[in-house]
Amino acid sequence: MRMIVASLALAVSGCSTVGSMTSTVGGWFGAGPAKTKPAELVEFKSTANLVEAWKGETGDTGGYLFRPQVEGDDVFAAGGSRVVRIAVANGNTVWRTDAGAKLSAGAGAGQSLVLAGSSKGELLALDRASGQVRWKAALSSEVTGQVLVVGDNVIARTGDGRVQALAVNDGSRKWLYTRNLPALSLRGSGGMAVRDDVLYAGFPGGKLVALNPANGAQMWEATVALPRGATELERVADVMGNPAVDDNQVCAVAYQGRVACFNRRNGELLWARDTSSNSGLAMDERNVYVTDDGDAVTAYDKTSGRAGWRQDKLARRAVTAPLALGAWVVVADGEGYVHVLSADDGSFVARAKVDSGVHTAPVDIGPGFAVQTAKGNIVAFRLK
Repeated sequence: MRMIVASLALAVSGCSTVGSMTSTVGGWFGAGPAKTKPAELVEFKSTANLVEAWKGETGDTGGYLFRPQVEGDDVFAAGGSRVVRIAVANGNTVWRTDAGAKLSAGAGAGQSLVLAGSSKGELLALDRASGQVRWKAALSSEVTGQVLVVGDNVIARTGDGRVQALAVNDGSRKWLYTRNLPALSLRGSGGMAVRDDVLYAGFPGGKLVALNPANGAQMWEATVALPRGATELERVADVMGNPAVDDNQVCAVAYQGRVACFNRRNGELLWARDTSSNSGLAMDERNVYVTDDGDAVTAYDKTSGRAGWRQDKLARRAVTAPLALGAWVVVADGEGYVHVLSADDGSFVARAKVDSGVHTAPVDIGPGFAVQTAKGNIVAFRLK
């Protein structure tokens, strides 16, 4: 049976380096050192107005990495055993459905469906308008990460490394893509992104693949990072978070590896830089932004890979993957602080506090953005 020791270590402690992960594993199975104290927040003069617009509620995330999804005028989110639809304009809850199961992934939305996955491997499809369950499908193991709707397919990932497509209308299986996985992997690995009818998926072991979402055929495979080291823990080199895609390239980042960008049509390497991330990256028209495992945020020129700026004043704060939002880059941390950085130089622009830690990247809800807290609240902000 595949071990999830590293996954547990990261989910429980928020640790990010190999050394601290090793310490956490020791603490999980026996005595271990105390958690390192997060860096003190630096003082700065706000240059933007960050205000809370509204708050919605799902349920306690239970250590799972949920991320809301926006479709049309609504935000869809999952947590605990609940799935909710919230109006972006005013934060009103349109409906709330109890799925009757402990959820582990979601929410996804598309083709009049809202999707969420359970820890027992069940994928649930709810009616977008009413929140009523349309169908359920049993998958091979715990559903992880996001769930996508691409054309007439619902695409989900499971903890055993499988990517599978189900029919939108009834949940019947359309295709299955499988890979052999290393002994250890991190929770949060194995993200997906889709653009122009190509599905990009990252995997433990440092691989990024492009798939045809209609039939699951592999179009190309690229290496983000190569596992290295004498132990299984040292060889963890998982692609973390969702790949970032634009018209020309797809970029991904790996734990104990590097950030790399590839020609998205053939997988040819464009550039790569050594780094390690346990959260992920984002991209805009200028830069690729990476949160590294030291909780620093670095901006790399997306054409050349040259490092522009680095914001390292959030050390040991369990910083999320970034959200690129026009003139700003937004991250949150494990103590529930939301930080707005300048996309030009990485300086602090604004800050706010929510009720508990945030473990997944903020989401653009246009206007503004939202975060999902560990307690299950969806908090929307306006930024001017």
